Amino acid sequence: MKTFTNLMAATALTAASVLPAAAETWDMPMAYSASNFHSATGAEFAQCVTTGTGGEIEIVTHPSGSLFKGADIKRAIQTGQAPIGERLLSGHQNENALFGFDSIPFLATSFDDSAKLWKAAKPSIEKLLAEQNLTLLYAVPWPPQGLYFKNEVNSVAEMKGIKFRSYNNATSRLAELTGMLPVTIEAAEISQAFATGVAESMVSSGSTGYDRKVWESLGFFYEVDAWLPRNYVMVNSEVWADTADAHKNVIKGCAELAEYAGNWRAKEYTGFTLQGLRDGGMSVGPASEQMTGELKEIGVTMTNEWLEAAGDEGKAIVDAFKASQ
Repeated sequence: MKTFTNLMAATALTAASVLPAAAETWDMPMAYSASNFHSATGAEFAQCVTTGTGGEIEIVTHPSGSLFKGADIKRAIQTGQAPIGERLLSGHQNENALFGFDSIPFLATSFDDSAKLWKAAKPSIEKLLAEQNLTLLYAVPWPPQGLYFKNEVNSVAEMKGIKFRSYNNATSRLAELTGMLPVTIEAAEISQAFATGVAESMVSSGSTGYDRKVWESLGFFYEVDAWLPRNYVMVNSEVWADTADAHKNVIKGCAELAEYAGNWRAKEYTGFTLQGLRDGGMSVGPASEQMTGELKEIGVTMTNEWLEAAGDEGKAIVDAFKASQ
């Protein structure tokens, strides 16, 4: 990834011819570990902005939920407790169903489809964020979501009663429809939750499992490619309005590069992390035909529920996505 780092730095230096101004420090809370590819991309973005503004805006990242827990990051940015930050917006689907567009089961199951779905949804998401005093800078998808279990599972019936880590409305509903017991657990707490038996299963990417070394507690990962949720880097809109135009141009350029680098990393990281799970001793492979079929039936139910909750705007997003395929 040195190529991306160098490119971001070069772009930042090119844009550094700005008028002198008082130096500012922007603390940037992030929910995931420093080793996670989202956090690594965010750190490069921060350095790009710091270099590009000649140090007049220094962005300092705070990974692992160390400044604000994941669930609190969005609110912290909205209210100005943090000027900038990264958040999984599907975790806020209870505020507005549109935030869950990227977690509709089996709608967009590949990186190409995820990009098409994001293109369809982006105008609505940007408008919604603007109404909440937030300005979107960039968004990066996670690898496809799979199912983790402690023991082998071959059907939905075998999931009944299993304690399941949830992180948004979609995962909680998936637990309910499969008979599992949803337990809300932040990303930074995953390892401890599995080690202590608070949770025994989750739906997540290979990346999350690899970063948290879940093979120490879990034995199976099923590649069901349920959805590809996104992390979003946002800035407080009042802070953004007060930012000099020259600095805004630097930040926008760094954000474009970060989005490109993050997408590239997500794709490359998919195979790498799945192999890492295997090397850790986990069984990694596709789910049984029975389980896949049963999960897709549940996906239809969840899609219909989301469309009902999201209304005409949600239907327009899905229709635009399907038209692009």
